[in-house]
Amino acid sequence: MMRTIMHIDMNAFFAAVEQQSNPALRGQPVAVVGSQQRTIILTSSYEAREYGVKTGMTLYEARQKCPGLLLVKANNRLYTHVSSQIMLIFQDYTPLVEISSVDEAFLDVSGSLHYFGSARRIAYLIKSRIKTRLGLTCSVGIAPNKLLAKLASDLHKPDGLTLIVPEMVANLLKDLPIEEICGIGRKTTQKLNQLGVFSCGELGRYPVKKLKRQFGIVGEKLVLMGRGIDPGAVLSPEQEAEVKTIGHSMTLRKDISLREDVARFLAQLAEMVGRRARRYGMSGRTVTLTIRHSDFSTYSRQQIQATPIHRSEEIYRAALHIFDRLLMTLPVRLLGVRLSNLQYLGQQLPLLPEERRREQLTESLDRVNDRHGEFTVMSGSLLTVKGKGSYVISPAWRPEGIRNIGVR
Repeated sequence: MMRTIMHIDMNAFFAAVEQQSNPALRGQPVAVVGSQQRTIILTSSYEAREYGVKTGMTLYEARQKCPGLLLVKANNRLYTHVSSQIMLIFQDYTPLVEISSVDEAFLDVSGSLHYFGSARRIAYLIKSRIKTRLGLTCSVGIAPNKLLAKLASDLHKPDGLTLIVPEMVANLLKDLPIEEICGIGRKTTQKLNQLGVFSCGELGRYPVKKLKRQFGIVGEKLVLMGRGIDPGAVLSPEQEAEVKTIGHSMTLRKDISLREDVARFLAQLAEMVGRRARRYGMSGRTVTLTIRHSDFSTYSRQQIQATPIHRSEEIYRAALHIFDRLLMTLPVRLLGVRLSNLQYLGQQLPLLPEERRREQLTESLDRVNDRHGEFTVMSGSLLTVKGKGSYVISPAWRPEGIRNIGVR
């Protein structure tokens, strides 16, 4: 049976949420940034994009393009809250929802068509509910697979709805540049161009054996992509492959050198990693610390624990211990903490009273933070680290499942 897949992409999500929350920003060129000191443009409103302001630009570049650009510091809690509401809307139309980032998801609506009539009607219903309830727009692509659905959602923005049926595929891909296909990045594009492959049509016709010599097993997948073939299914969080790591990283507002400053950010990162691990019943034996210096040199060091850990203060102590063993000669620009070598937590509480008390306290803190937002309360051992860091949700964030994400 042919599947019917949707890809739903929220339009200029961070900026649109800010404009909806603050009417004074509506109709204005707005850019969402991580901080006012050192940052890049995380996203921009369509009014700003008309001036050429794009994601990834420095503030200097953006202001050169648009002198009247309004900067808004990103609000992590607001975006995740709105995203969660959007994902709940999707669940009303199919249980097969694969959340690929904070502002986009794949939906397999094959089994829902007889309830709602058609995929196009489901798309209109979703778009209408998001617009009415949240004041936001999205672009929807409908196709027989995820690859084409993603392509379709990109064809008409903002507020678009594009349907690709099988008989359209060959003509659509014939002259489409290969870099327009999701999954073919800059380096792959350059290598394919060197082979004389510039369009999807050329890629689909290219001899598989020659591509496999150049790209290995990926070569076969590239040919299929050129033909618009994607066998990958839409996977709900329960169906996803077992996660191997839980991590967060943070690009700092300014370079830091003092141990107390490093400790402050490590405490926040450890809490983010620990919270996600506990939410999904995981613990890990390996803690990895990643550091990027002011000269952009980057390296990672790890420490293996005697027993699996999941409490934030344990992760923090391990990360700080790794840092204290390093010889620091340059200021720090980025920090990252990762928990790996994972296993599922047992359901039984520890036998020792002190350990049982700590476990119960951790669960109580998590319940408060689940209800009122991240960092509402923290373990006393982490609160002794003075001050707070500042972070912005990564586009890779998701309200369900575990994702190793970077936070800028």
